[in-house]
Amino acid sequence: MSQALHIAKTGLEAQDKRMSVVSNNLANVNTTGFKKDQVSFNDLMYQSVEQAGAAATQTTQLPSGMNIGTGVRTAGTEKIFSQGNINQTDNSLDLAIDGGGFFQVQQQNGELAYTRDGSFQLNAEGELVTSRGQRLQPNITIPEDAESVTVGQDGTVSVQLPGNAQATEVGTIELASFTNPAGLEPIGGNLLTETGASGAPQTGTPGLDQFGSVMQGALETSNVSTVEEMVKMIETQRAFELNSKAISKTDEMMRFINNQL
Repeated sequence: MSQALHIAKTGLEAQDKRMSVVSNNLANVNTTGFKKDQVSFNDLMYQSVEQAGAAATQTTQLPSGMNIGTGVRTAGTEKIFSQGNINQTDNSLDLAIDGGGFFQVQQQNGELAYTRDGSFQLNAEGELVTSRGQRLQPNITIPEDAESVTVGQDGTVSVQLPGNAQATEVGTIELASFTNPAGLEPIGGNLLTETGASGAPQTGTPGLDQFGSVMQGALETSNVSTVEEMVKMIETQRAFELNSKAISKTDEMMRFINNQL
C-alpha cells in the first residue's frame, strides 16, 4: 500500500510543477516578446516482478511480464518559439522581429544576452538600450539633433539631420540565431543566455537566410494563448485531484486492513 502512496505523491509533485509553468505563462500573457513554456514528464523506473519471456513451465513462456511502475517525474521545460502577433505602436524605437532571430544586448557584466523584446529607448548618450538600460549590440547611437529615426527591414538605422536632404546611416542591427533555441537559459527581464545546449550564436543581416525581418513601430506580443493555457489548467487540476483521491483511497484501504486484522 505504501508503494501506491509514493506513486500518487510523485503525481501530485508533477502536476504542481505543471501548474507553476501554466501560471507563469498566464502571468506573462501581456509581456512583450515572451515565449511560452511547455513541461514534459517521464515515467520512473519499473519494478520487474516477472520478466516477459521467462519460463512459465518447462514448455511455455510468459507472453508478458509483470512490471509495476514507481511514478512520474518532471523531465524538463521547453520554450516554444512560435511567432507572436505583431502590434503596431507608431513608436519609432519599437522594433519587432517577423521570423527567426534575437536582438543582442549587453548585460551589466559585459556578457551578451538575447531577447525578442524590441521596446528600445535612448539613454543619456543617445544609445539604443532596453527598458533596463542594456545596450543593443552592435552599439547604435542616435545623434541628439536627429529629427527622425528610420529602421529598415534589413536592420539599417538612419536618421534625418537638420539641413541634410539625405538620410544619414548611423548603424545596422544584427540578429542572432541558435541551432537549438530551446536550449537557451531564461534569466528574467525578457532575456535569454547562451548555454552548451543552445549552441553558439550565429549573427547575420535581418531578412536573409534564417533571420526574420525587422519591423519598425511595432512590437511582438507574447505567444501565450489564454484559451490553451486555461484548458491546461483544468487538465492539471483534474489530474491533481485524481492523485489526491488515490492517496485518500489508499489510506482508507490501509485503515481497513489495520482494523480488520
